[in-house]
Amino acid sequence: MKKYLAVAILSLASLSAWAERADSLKQAIIKFDTLDVDEVNQTRILTGNVVLTRGTLTLKSDKAVLKESPEGYMSVVLTANAGKTASFRQKRDGGPDLWVEGQAERIEYDERTEIVKLFSNAIVRQLENGRLSSEVDGAFISYDNRTEVANVRNDASGQTKPGQGRNTLIIAPRRTTAPAAPGAPAAAAPAAAAPAGKQ
Repeated sequence: MKKYLAVAILSLASLSAWAERADSLKQAIIKFDTLDVDEVNQTRILTGNVVLTRGTLTLKSDKAVLKESPEGYMSVVLTANAGKTASFRQKRDGGPDLWVEGQAERIEYDERTEIVKLFSNAIVRQLENGRLSSEVDGAFISYDNRTEVANVRNDASGQTKPGQGRNTLIIAPRRTTAPAAPGAPAAAAPAAAAPAGKQ
């Protein structure tokens, strides 16, 4: 599936290419307990500890429904049993150790529209070198990979409803040092080395 789970939702200031693009050219390997196939409707229902791997992408759920259109576009719906969540993890382009991961009670992805939707107890995180760089949680999260538009709502219907609670966005600092105190002298630059033979 092209760009599988486009969830650079997190760093809302930098909605650039998030997923390992080479993943879309790799075969999907799916492990499961039970499979029911409907060739007429091009539907595959997998149940029991479903683990789908495609390149750097890993999807896990109790149940997965995969459909394929006549043109070859795939859609997937991951659902979890009561009290559990479906999850995904995928490497992002742009560096050797950049990842996006998330979970929800239900995750839907449509390859044709390139829209991912996470329903109920949805959380999406971005990681850089094993460190959390941003996280968003809400009852509903969607991301349109074509337009790079993200939406987070407080109700699994995709709407914001009064009294349904609030969502949370966490952005970790990118700097590793605190700014100098006001009025403190700037650190002196190291003296340049004298050219060889001159002192």
